[in-house]
Amino acid sequence: MKFLIAGFGSAGRRHLRNLLALGEQDILLYRSGHSTLPLEELESYPVFTNLHQALEEKPDAVIVANITSAHLDVAIPAARQGCHILMEKPISHSLERLDDLQSAINESGSKVLVGYQFRFHPCFKQIRRWLEEGTIGRPLSARAHYGDYMPGWHPWEDYRTTYSAVPGMGGGAVLTLCHPIDYLRWFLGEVENVYAFTGNIANLDIHSEDVAEILLQFGNGAVGSIHLDYYQRPPSYRFEIIGTDGTVKWDHADNFARLFRAKTGCWEMISAPSGFERNDLFKDEIRHFINMIKWNEEPNIPLEDGIQVLKIALAALESGSRKRPIQL
Repeated sequence: MKFLIAGFGSAGRRHLRNLLALGEQDILLYRSGHSTLPLEELESYPVFTNLHQALEEKPDAVIVANITSAHLDVAIPAARQGCHILMEKPISHSLERLDDLQSAINESGSKVLVGYQFRFHPCFKQIRRWLEEGTIGRPLSARAHYGDYMPGWHPWEDYRTTYSAVPGMGGGAVLTLCHPIDYLRWFLGEVENVYAFTGNIANLDIHSEDVAEILLQFGNGAVGSIHLDYYQRPPSYRFEIIGTDGTVKWDHADNFARLFRAKTGCWEMISAPSGFERNDLFKDEIRHFINMIKWNEEPNIPLEDGIQVLKIALAALESGSRKRPIQL
């Protein structure tokens, strides 16, 4: 197969390396030239600065890894040509032109996978099974925490000018750190109401929000809360879901899925496999994307999921700005 990677920041580079690790060699790159990463890895691959010319090479698949606000600039023409698409999250910074993307997909038959890689985490999949089996009864409430120090992500560049820091490029804590919105929705179902506080409180010298506290009301009656921030050191990622008959939780610090059964009064723990590392999530994501194309697998994170997460994130931003709940 022939792959086109759009964008060569840290995400694009990771996808390139993982494609090579999985035996894929026919790779093209479309880039703006703004990345500050070293370019030695690109010497063996055709590099285009014009998307039309890149698509003339007829790639089978396009990986959209450029800045968030430019995702649809690549995805729509790629879908019109019939390319299968892996879109980094979030799929965009607004709802504009999503109808155009959906129309192009319907006409061409392209398949879309959205890059919420935590869905491939073995602990998350185990917790999802526990919830589907009713192990903790009816879920009542959930709390997710995702804090990370944004200035330390890419030490080789000025973080204040990266897309994560610029609202007009799709930056800000809510959009950039939207993984918990996706996996709480995956665990608990559709969200009906959103109420959020957003702010810029950490003196990071950026224009986007660096913190968000988001309250969610789910259609099944459960309630949830999400904390997102750009300033926590050391980083912390964790969540907890409380049900009528027990609790499940996960913490990145030790990478265990934990289950408390009210009937036994005991905790059970399941760890990630020996040797598991973060990049395994991205490898499994790419492997699934390849199987979608080669073996006609259905995407386990389809475009509709990406759209729903984006709607929740935008509702949180609107709520933070207008200081009132937003109904979806």
